[in-house]
Amino acid sequence: MEYLQKYRARVLQAVAGIDIEKVRQAVDWLGQTRDAAKTIYTCGNGGSAMTASHLACDLLKGASYGQPSRFRVLALTDPIATMTAYANDVSYSAIFVEQLKNFAAAGDVLIAISGSGNSPNVVEAARFARSTGCRTIGLTGRDGGKLGQAVELNILVPEPHMGIIEDAHMIICHMIGYHFMDSSDPARLAAKQ
Repeated sequence: MEYLQKYRARVLQAVAGIDIEKVRQAVDWLGQTRDAAKTIYTCGNGGSAMTASHLACDLLKGASYGQPSRFRVLALTDPIATMTAYANDVSYSAIFVEQLKNFAAAGDVLIAISGSGNSPNVVEAARFARSTGCRTIGLTGRDGGKLGQAVELNILVPEPHMGIIEDAHMIICHMIGYHFMDSSDPARLAAKQ
């Protein structure tokens, strides 16, 4: 039981350390992107891939359904055939950047997620996106790694444990997604208070 209590305490400490001003900046950028009918891209590997897909789902459905302004979101983690074709025929580091080469335009946003901050395919995607005029947001852990340096806005969880980093990243994504869901529906927000 002691391990479980310690793990919970570390998660709570990591969540308490989330830089709310940086999350607010991300929310502002995503709202501006939605209002300009630009596109948001998400990417990550492993657990971060699922977080990227989950955030895309929350914005595409939860924060868009029934709303006059809808999010345009593409999880670069979801087209399995495309990713495996690039991984097999080119390289694994190309799986996200090559998709961005088809779609990314100035004013779009890339949300790149990497617990270590050093996933080559995620870092390469962030560098390319930034070179095209996309805004870039990183969700990183530990010391932020190369991704933390490659993005304009790095939301860092300075924790060594990958599970706790991923827990905090999911909470950050829910803070972002539910900001739009709850603020667009006052009755829903009141019911939750």
